Amino acid sequence: MIRLLWHPEIAIAIFLGAALLIALTNFWFLRRLSSYPEPPRFPSVSVLVPARNEERNIVQCVHSLLAQDYPDYQVIVLDDESTDRTWELLQSLARGDERLKVIKGKPLPEGWIGKHWACHQLAEAAGGELLLFTDADTRHHPYALRDAVSALLYEDADLLTAIPREETRTFGERIIVPIIPWAVFSLLPVGLCHALRLPVLSLTIGQFMLFRKQAYEKIGGHAAVRKHAVDDVILGRLIKAHRMNWRMADAADRVSCRMYWNFREAYEGFTKNVFAAFDYALVPFFLTYFLFAVVFWFPILSFIGGALGLVQLGSAAGFNFLAIMFAVFTWGISYWRSGIPVYFAIMYPVTIAIIFWIALRSMIFAITGKATWKDRTLAKYRVRWW
Repeated sequence: MIRLLWHPEIAIAIFLGAALLIALTNFWFLRRLSSYPEPPRFPSVSVLVPARNEERNIVQCVHSLLAQDYPDYQVIVLDDESTDRTWELLQSLARGDERLKVIKGKPLPEGWIGKHWACHQLAEAAGGELLLFTDADTRHHPYALRDAVSALLYEDADLLTAIPREETRTFGERIIVPIIPWAVFSLLPVGLCHALRLPVLSLTIGQFMLFRKQAYEKIGGHAAVRKHAVDDVILGRLIKAHRMNWRMADAADRVSCRMYWNFREAYEGFTKNVFAAFDYALVPFFLTYFLFAVVFWFPILSFIGGALGLVQLGSAAGFNFLAIMFAVFTWGISYWRSGIPVYFAIMYPVTIAIIFWIALRSMIFAITGKATWKDRTLAKYRVRWW
């Protein structure tokens, strides 16, 4: 232990080696939705889609959901006070298929975040035994619902979350968005998360959450997370806290999502969520980003310093090189599994630098109440030390 403290390059190489091991383990362990056997009976499903200002996405999303090869399901889309053509498009879509129900959302009450209020209303309108919450910017393979239900029943899960393929087309998207698949594949040992009921050992993806309706109601639904910006993460933790089964699967070949269309959208979207992911606790927030700064930047800065003759690396050069290689391979695995070009793995120092700035901005905006999303100002949050 003392040797590690005096030689940080060794500790960093070990940390990144462990992250690579987790990524490799998840690569083999995390099952694809399409790999599960079908059950003898498929329960009814309500597919629930909140939509606010989604005119560029909603038609393709709904078309993909109405094309599902599933015996008993309904699609309910709620227009959350959109200011664009979303409601007009939904009304047009609803005329062509009785399985589609469109709802005009009620005004946002005090104490709620907009999307959570929309999901709450959707759940109240749902009649299925299972509830699938999915985003308006997702696209679904015709077997997506069938395979997801098969996975949930096979795993005896109360909540199944699935990782979609993240579609990224611009340079700006590919610099920021990959932090999500990297965090899932490299920091979350999925096998351990399935085996243990510790709530913190979960990371629910809001783009795809399949609940048993009874489980959703037991944890209080979205009313229980009405003030949390990262409702998906908290809902997953509540499932585990109530001693119910949480499971994760890989949906890369069944569901795709283009979260943002450019750097600015990704920048603003992550600003909304990064500090909230720490439940507005300052100490864990700063410790995490300090650790990331040391782990990802120390080896690179040491190499630069050595090349310029500013520091004498000696044997540390080997450990620094090893750490950098571990980091590149870890990011590469995460990118490849998520459908993001693998060569962007060498850009991870840039991604980390941008995420640091976004994280700081996220904290400041949460404290001052300046955070906005889709033309709404988010609430000012009470910040905690722990």
